[in-house]
Amino acid sequence: MEISYKLEHFEGPLDLLLHLIEKNKVSIYDIPIVEITNQYLDYVNHMDKEDLNLVSDFLVMAATLIDIKSRMLLPREEEEESEEEDPRTELVNRLLEYKKYKYISQELADLEDSAGLHLFKPATVPPEVARYEPPVDLDELLDGLTLARLQTIFHQVMKRKEDKIDRVRSSFGTIKKEPISLEERIGSVMDYARKHRTFRFRQILEQGADKLEVVVTFLAILELMKIGKIHLTQEHLFDDMEIETLEAEGEEEELDLEGLEGIME
Repeated sequence: MEISYKLEHFEGPLDLLLHLIEKNKVSIYDIPIVEITNQYLDYVNHMDKEDLNLVSDFLVMAATLIDIKSRMLLPREEEEESEEEDPRTELVNRLLEYKKYKYISQELADLEDSAGLHLFKPATVPPEVARYEPPVDLDELLDGLTLARLQTIFHQVMKRKEDKIDRVRSSFGTIKKEPISLEERIGSVMDYARKHRTFRFRQILEQGADKLEVVVTFLAILELMKIGKIHLTQEHLFDDMEIETLEAEGEEEELDLEGLEGIME
């Protein structure tokens, strides 16, 4: 009856040795070399021999174990027992170093697996922090500034200002609006009143009338009320004023506007 073996896969001979040590629950500093060597050789004998590169590494370690085993089985003289180094020392150091790197690689693999569970938001800066500007250091700003340098900068600024001036347009004069005559405005308001009879104050203001025109028109209304040509009513404060002419229809009397000359000059 043939015996079948189910072999585990190991990354190398040191990986196999660590497995055997943990399986036998022995200390890595005191390896039972005879027992471990026998188990190791048993594994090698049942390995697939097709991959020569892999098998050669295991065979080199097998030869090392056999060498250590033979040196430990040889009798020692009493004088040499205290001085001779343990044949397992070099192997133990290699196993410890391999074990350390193996655990580190496992930790890195675990970190890589768990990295996909973490989400990171992009760094954001509060608006008030982004708008912050450090205070101006006047000593640094004015470092090396002399009166001659300051004068040069002043002339450069003035020259740039002069270059921006339109030589043609700057020679144009200022067009001033003719002053409004209160007498003329009274006449035009009265003509409007005779034509419409009843109207509102806003109606006699032309579109786009400036403040001066509004003031003069209002003074004209007051003068016409004073001489009894129109009647003005206003129901509520700030309401539009209702204006009604008091002249009979078709009756046009000459306005007495003495004393008005020069009021708006």
